Amino acid sequence: MQVIVITGASDGIGAEMARQIARKHGAQVSLVLAARNSQLLEQVAQQCRDSGASCLVVPTDVSLEPECRRLIATAITEYGQLDVLINNAGKSAQALLSEVEDLAWYEDLMRVNFWGSVWCTHAALPYLKERRGKIVAVSSLAGLVGVPGRNAYSATKFAMNGFFEALRAELRDAGVSVTLAYPGVVATQIRHRGYNAQGQAAGSSGLKEDGAMSVETCARLIIAGMQRRQREVVMSLKGKLGRWLKLLMPSVVEKMALAALKNEVRPH
Repeated sequence: MQVIVITGASDGIGAEMARQIARKHGAQVSLVLAARNSQLLEQVAQQCRDSGASCLVVPTDVSLEPECRRLIATAITEYGQLDVLINNAGKSAQALLSEVEDLAWYEDLMRVNFWGSVWCTHAALPYLKERRGKIVAVSSLAGLVGVPGRNAYSATKFAMNGFFEALRAELRDAGVSVTLAYPGVVATQIRHRGYNAQGQAAGSSGLKEDGAMSVETCARLIIAGMQRRQREVVMSLKGKLGRWLKLLMPSVVEKMALAALKNEVRPH
């Protein structure tokens, strides 16, 4: 029996990972699903139960440290062990710095994308060490290459990368794997719900959505990387190319990043 905690599990990539894991492992897996929206969580949980998996719903706001710690404590109380932590909860943002008057939402974004993962991981670490378990951190291609108009989002994902790369080295002898996943544009609503310059829901995507990866494919790739204990899962050829090109030809990578934006949010 494996016990897996997934944050940001109410929809999008997190929900799809839960469904795919449940379909594959059925009664051999217990899922602990966390997000703020308890109603959507219950819907995902029922889909997982229909596939035979045990499923516990824990409404959680990962921007609050006590709730992150309560999530892990609840999982241990219910199942007595923890084998996998998938840090998937995240929020997007799209705004030029020159358009932002109040930077308070930058801090909020960091609490969700970075600190939520840190707090959950810190609370889970003793139990993951006991099971020689796995940690997954869902970052973004925007965490490998800075994307104009998404400076706040890129900053949170670069922070995640540094933290989990260092943690991987720290856990080398403990038998706990750390997999960093780098999705590109995935067909979810995250960009529509993310912050705009005023710190409100953007209502639209600031990126070109043509050719977006399906959420099913993205979830499958992350799960496969987790199971193989891969160090990284980089999900597009452009992403793989961009991270190396920025060392050799950074101006070319900047042009590539600008080309990914919709015209209305390009700097003039």
